[in-house]
Amino acid sequence: MTDTKTRSPEFRLAAGAIGGLRQDLFHDAFEYRPLDPLGTGGPVIRRLPGAIRRRAVWFPHVVVGAVALIALLVGVFSSNTYSPFGIATIITAFLPAATLLMTLLRPVLAFWVSIASVPVICMVGSGDWPWAPNAFICHLGVLIVVAARTRPRTAAWMWLITLLTGSFMETIGPWNPSSSNGGMIFTSAFALLVVTVVQTRRDAQREVTVQRTVTAVERDRRTLLEERTTIARELHDVVAHHMSVVAIQAEAAPYRVENPPPELEQAFVTIRENAVAALTELRRVLGVVRAEDYEAPDAPQPTLAEIDRLLDNVREAGLETEKTVTGAVRELPQGVELSAYRIVQEALSNTLRHAPGATAKVEIGHVLGGLGLRVVNGPARGLVKPSPGAGHGITGMRERVAMLNGEMTAETTEDGGFEVAVFLPVPAAETVATKGGAA
Repeated sequence: MTDTKTRSPEFRLAAGAIGGLRQDLFHDAFEYRPLDPLGTGGPVIRRLPGAIRRRAVWFPHVVVGAVALIALLVGVFSSNTYSPFGIATIITAFLPAATLLMTLLRPVLAFWVSIASVPVICMVGSGDWPWAPNAFICHLGVLIVVAARTRPRTAAWMWLITLLTGSFMETIGPWNPSSSNGGMIFTSAFALLVVTVVQTRRDAQREVTVQRTVTAVERDRRTLLEERTTIARELHDVVAHHMSVVAIQAEAAPYRVENPPPELEQAFVTIRENAVAALTELRRVLGVVRAEDYEAPDAPQPTLAEIDRLLDNVREAGLETEKTVTGAVRELPQGVELSAYRIVQEALSNTLRHAPGATAKVEIGHVLGGLGLRVVNGPARGLVKPSPGAGHGITGMRERVAMLNGEMTAETTEDGGFEVAVFLPVPAAETVATKGGAA
């Protein structure tokens, strides 16, 4: 550790560069990495017909094969030998084409084969020095394919090795004022720069997509927690009311009986103490889930009896609504009535935000096994402005329904409106107990 700290920054930079070269071009150079077909969700491929789309995913493979075939024909027809299948022709024409095709399976190995074939092609062939036309095309294709399949740092190393190899061959070869090495250096630099920019942009887009996905998941999770916290704060008042009633009745019960036995008095004292302790713990829980800007309500939590007042308010805001109540109206548990009121309130608020000028219908059905709610609105008739909300509406409704083991559907109607249908189960025993407690 001490030795590493005493080394100069230049030495560490050089060591990092050498380590990058070893990692990019020497480590697993013989690794088998077949080129995968393109995805069908690309901006161009997804617009193609189905039959063409299934074949279009092999477009990169076709391009590499076409370039290799062109380079092969160039090498064969530019050869000075009389036999197209002679040793010289195979080396100067078939070897570069085969190297380019190798990039589809073993990209890093294809680069080294292409570099190693440069002096061989120069010695056997009699074309331009050091890059014959077909070798020029194939090596440039190898650089592009390998750079597109690896990291940008690899492109820099490949270009530097190509520069050194071409310059060395140019030095030991015959003097030629029109050497092809300069063209290779500048053309490969431009091609690798374009590939690197495209690859960097693609990686950045992929990273942005991942970050957006993570952000969306975190936002949904935060929205869910905020809605649950809101529900917990509202239900605190309902539970606290019931516990207060228990405490008061337990304290007053001994005075309703003449000469109650000590055991009965002690039992009522225990009930009252437990009720008071439960109220204390409820206040502590409320303090944990309370937001910084939370203000305790100065009125009881709303119930279904206040639906008419809610409808009057939304009518004043410009939403035409009508209410229909079916079944035998009965008193329900306060938690059910509070959740039902909030669901209707949120559904109407969503209509005001997302369907200006539409009409809404509120249906409340009292059935034997529970309570049914249906809020449906027509299509928007005005300009829909971007909503500043955080998208809590549907999530909050689902959380309230799930808390009561109910069922909910929220979907678009055929005419372009929106419908929210909810069923909240209420066992008969809970209804009877609520009526008895109220009495």
